[in-house]
Amino acid sequence: MEEERNILFGKYEMGRLLGKGTFAKVYYGKEMASGESVAIKVINKDQVVKNEGMMEQIKREISVMRLVRHPNVVELKEVMATKTKIFFIMEYVRGGELFAKVARGRLKEDYARKYFQQLISAVDFCHSRGVSHRDLKPENLLLDENGNLKVSDFGLSALPEQLRNDGLLHTQCGTPAYVAPEVLKRKGYDGSKADIWSCGVILYVLLAGFLPFQDENLMNMYTKIFKGHFELPPWFSCESRRLVSKLLVTDPGSRITIPAIMRTPWFRKGFARPVRTAAMVKETMQVELSLTGDDDQSPKTPKFFNAFEFISSMSSGFDLSSLFEKKRKVGSMFTSKCRVAEILAKIEAVAKGLSLRVAKVKDFKVRMEAQTEGRSGRLAITAEIFEVAPEVAIVEFSKSSGDTLEYTKFFEEDVRPALKDIVWTWQGDSMCNGKDDSGGECDCYGLQS
Repeated sequence: MEEERNILFGKYEMGRLLGKGTFAKVYYGKEMASGESVAIKVINKDQVVKNEGMMEQIKREISVMRLVRHPNVVELKEVMATKTKIFFIMEYVRGGELFAKVARGRLKEDYARKYFQQLISAVDFCHSRGVSHRDLKPENLLLDENGNLKVSDFGLSALPEQLRNDGLLHTQCGTPAYVAPEVLKRKGYDGSKADIWSCGVILYVLLAGFLPFQDENLMNMYTKIFKGHFELPPWFSCESRRLVSKLLVTDPGSRITIPAIMRTPWFRKGFARPVRTAAMVKETMQVELSLTGDDDQSPKTPKFFNAFEFISSMSSGFDLSSLFEKKRKVGSMFTSKCRVAEILAKIEAVAKGLSLRVAKVKDFKVRMEAQTEGRSGRLAITAEIFEVAPEVAIVEFSKSSGDTLEYTKFFEEDVRPALKDIVWTWQGDSMCNGKDDSGGECDCYGLQS
């Protein structure tokens, strides 16, 4: 008998457990269409609701990982959800944690240099996007099959909007042995300078095989960190000793900066800047534009509507739609298996049949306007098409102007029935039960929660 396969959304096959933390489990997975290996992080929504602040942490982690597309950062491919679970689909990094290498003893200087160069390249890119990681340590640095470093776990990262009026961060977080002294002082700190301290501790660990500040008594360890008391092992080269000493400076204002790090002879030896692919550059630009609202170019294909946004918007008590777009207007939404051209043609035909004036706002957005005045002016309706997958689209209707009650009545009694030929599922109607209209297996998603 064939072993039952655990299929997620008809798109990914979930396999063995790779690891688990307090709030999440990570599984090995495979994209069914391409055969590409992925890591699937699974979070239970009930744990999110029970733990204050975790929802904001998840939103922040998604925002950050969409923003920092870099060869030395673990890629977040997409986020999806059912009514009970959230799924992060991430790049699968085969080589495990850098910590496992260090646990076996110190690294040769050339290897330590290579990993440090890649770490600084990733951190520099994050900082250029306004992101501070705040929990850099060997356990959060993964290695791919080619031995290249990938920064992971942005759960404690910070964005510019978290800065207080003094322009500083105030949340104490991170792993004690790697945390900068200013973070421990509760007086506010610059997240990027704190990250540089953590990079200094990591470099020390790579070269030494042990921590620069360690003590069985936590308060004693903090005292050493505050004072910056550490010893450099005799096997450190002169140039590496000089760099570590500039990194582990207790005064953040006097601590070496990333541009200065990159100018040091020790760092420059054999250094080649990682090449960001065209796809990485394009996606980062799209995310930046969506965050700033500056994207005014007409797309050649419908805007991608992440399945997570669609499903979470249907799940009460956990709406993350604000993460991806501005607050939605009063409206209705349906999925369709028809081609975009068919959907547009049908919407325009229905509009004309209902005596609505039709005007295309953008390539995949249609505005329809009543020809007579209503109670609150002329009723106007906008329909916008989003792409979930090549064979699935989402159509969202919203009231652009006019009376809300008039819109609701007109939409429910006239528009909605006229669109039945192209509708797969309406938002708010009963969710899929795993069967299609003929009683066969539905292909919307195979993992029932």
